[in-house]
Amino acid sequence: MKKFLIWIFPLMLLTAVEAGELELGSEMPLAEVKMVDVSGKNVSLKDAMGENGLLVVFSCNTCPWVDSWEDRYISVSKLSQKKDVGMIAINPNQGSRNKGDGLDDMQSRAKKAKYDFYYTLDKESKLASAFGATRTPHIYLFNNKGTLVYRGAIDDNARRPKKVENPYLMDAINAMVAGEKITTASTKALGCGIKYTSNN
Repeated sequence: MKKFLIWIFPLMLLTAVEAGELELGSEMPLAEVKMVDVSGKNVSLKDAMGENGLLVVFSCNTCPWVDSWEDRYISVSKLSQKKDVGMIAINPNQGSRNKGDGLDDMQSRAKKAKYDFYYTLDKESKLASAFGATRTPHIYLFNNKGTLVYRGAIDDNARRPKKVENPYLMDAINAMVAGEKITTASTKALGCGIKYTSNN
């Protein structure tokens, strides 16, 4: 019975987070909470906001799904800059700070991958909890009013970028800035489970 409870409790916590995922049309949560960036500066979602909105990517250093999609982080960043949309990656893996997801590791990752956007540490997974994020990567796109207009995955093929048929995120950014309807506003986030402290 004890072994069963040890196994089922983390699953219940994960299900609770999934059930609380931020709904489309929601206001950006914890927009003024400061997080330490790989540059050493303290920044908030509000600080990272661009004229036309903000892209929030829950990411990390230790997930193979992030490794597969990371090349598109850079492509999306270039599009975001062109469209005056801010971009911030947030590492919520509080449970693995000593296993590759600490600030030093993040700084090395950002330098090696040539990140040209914020990459911050989500202390105690506060933002991830508020967003109801469950995976890395997990995408949230907000318009210039701070309203959630897209959430989910970057595209439909993490492993084979040349085989992508639906670039969900790029389509959403283009539509949002153009003032058009986002055809696919919600997709399933695919990736590694976020290492919340309570799950470890």
